[in-house]
Amino acid sequence: MSESTLKEKTAKGLFWGGLSNGFQQVLNLVFGLVLARILDASDYGMVGMLAIFSAIASTIQESGFTVALTNKKEIRHEDYNAVFWFSTLTGVVFYLILFFCAPLIAKFYDKPELIGLSRVIFLGFLFGGFGIASNAYLFKTLMARERAKIDIISLVCSGSLGVVLALNGCAYYGLAIQTITYIGINSFLKLYYTPWHPTVSINFIPLREMFGFSSKLILTNVFAQISNNVFSVVLGKFNNPQQVGFYTQGQKWMGMGNQLIGGMINSVAQPILVQVGDDNERQRTIFRKMIRFGAFVSFPAMLGLSFVAKEFVCIFLGEKWLPSVPFLQLFCIWGAVGYLWVLYTNLLISHGKSEIYLYGVILTGLLQLIIVGAMFSFGIYPMVIGYIVVYYMSLLFWHYFVNKCLSITIFDILKDISPYLGSVFLSIAIAYFVILYIENIYITFLLKVLITIIIYSCIMWCGKSVIF
Repeated sequence: MSESTLKEKTAKGLFWGGLSNGFQQVLNLVFGLVLARILDASDYGMVGMLAIFSAIASTIQESGFTVALTNKKEIRHEDYNAVFWFSTLTGVVFYLILFFCAPLIAKFYDKPELIGLSRVIFLGFLFGGFGIASNAYLFKTLMARERAKIDIISLVCSGSLGVVLALNGCAYYGLAIQTITYIGINSFLKLYYTPWHPTVSINFIPLREMFGFSSKLILTNVFAQISNNVFSVVLGKFNNPQQVGFYTQGQKWMGMGNQLIGGMINSVAQPILVQVGDDNERQRTIFRKMIRFGAFVSFPAMLGLSFVAKEFVCIFLGEKWLPSVPFLQLFCIWGAVGYLWVLYTNLLISHGKSEIYLYGVILTGLLQLIIVGAMFSFGIYPMVIGYIVVYYMSLLFWHYFVNKCLSITIFDILKDISPYLGSVFLSIAIAYFVILYIENIYITFLLKVLITIIIYSCIMWCGKSVIF
């Protein structure tokens, strides 16, 4: 692929990825604010307790085949077809298994209400299986515009239904139905928009070729999901649904901002890095540009959200959600550099280093579980801090192997990100001192946002930032 064609595809991918994720986050913001006003923390907590089961089953259902298909240089109809039937049939099997395990899950948490709720939420496996092969096709061929349309339509429909159900007193069942509606519409639209379509001939032989690569990703992603959802399990078991709700709400709002950035990068990173894999110098240049782009967007977004977290929660969610503020602020500190995790792992996967990805995620997850266990007696906040510190430490692990692939030193990374990080800190510091004696929460919020944006933009302009 020529340089100009690759640049065009990358630019279009980033544009549509950014447009899709940006619009989705706006919609998520609107629907999330409305639902947070109607529902309470225990409603979110009930759904949050089941997150780990849904995440692990979905990971096994996908089986790493999206990445495996993307990494293949030549791909046939039979490859996509095998993935389609595998994911569809495993969706049926997993639903049946978890349907009958629902009483055991409810008994673990000592919440009988979870029996019916889990059987509704787990319907997502049935619907999700239909779209995995189509999603791999759209991702492989960089059809970012089509993926944007699908995601936005799915979100509008499911979000609207969720609000209607919440207004009619459906509580946590409304959140569950909203989730499976999103998955169902998303899967069927992917089948509709994809030029490739499945056939009834079922042949799993092509999976053998991909399984050596994807099997490592399955183990990796399963362990990652356990690590990501360990707090929901711990809080649900030893605390109460309300505490789970505060935790998940804080994590949710950071995740929405992080998804905008990570989604833009993730929509193009692996396909582009695979396409230039034969030219290390070119790949190195592209990789460093992505690092600078991520820093330019991520630092002001995530650190800025942490800066206005209290005002944001009070104004938009209501004072009943104030206990979620510390969680939001702590996760934003990780979210600011979370895009580096996305880039590092995408690069390693594009080089076929799925075993390194596996070892890194397992090591990170084990350390986090140890930290959670060691800090349990000190309370929830020390546990979360230790949990996030391990994430930062894991970046050094990923960097070690990225350096082996592309000869990028830690000083190169610091050189790329430090101008943006310094600019954000300066902008926030100025905003902080300007509003120091202002007590009105609405004025404080508005000035924090405006001053930080203006100062940051001026620094970028005066510094003649190419990305800006």
